[in-house]
Amino acid sequence: MAEHRDGQSTAAWTAVAIVLLATFLICVAVVIPSWPVAIVGIVLVVVGAAAGKILAMAGFGQTKPDRSPKSTQAR
Repeated sequence: MAEHRDGQSTAAWTAVAIVLLATFLICVAVVIPSWPVAIVGIVLVVVGAAAGKILAMAGFGQTKPDRSPKSTQAR
């Protein structure tokens, strides 16, 4: 079986770090009722997802394995 390295890339770690920060801010906004903090957290969720995708497209994501020609041929 091929080795799997799910999420072990710069793009994935950056996205997770930003989304974790956003989650923390949203939790703080619930404990201390604050709409501005909640809005910043929500915006950071979107920024984190976009940052992960942009970094992956820029080459900092996980490389996809090449498919074997044998597995795609019908017999």
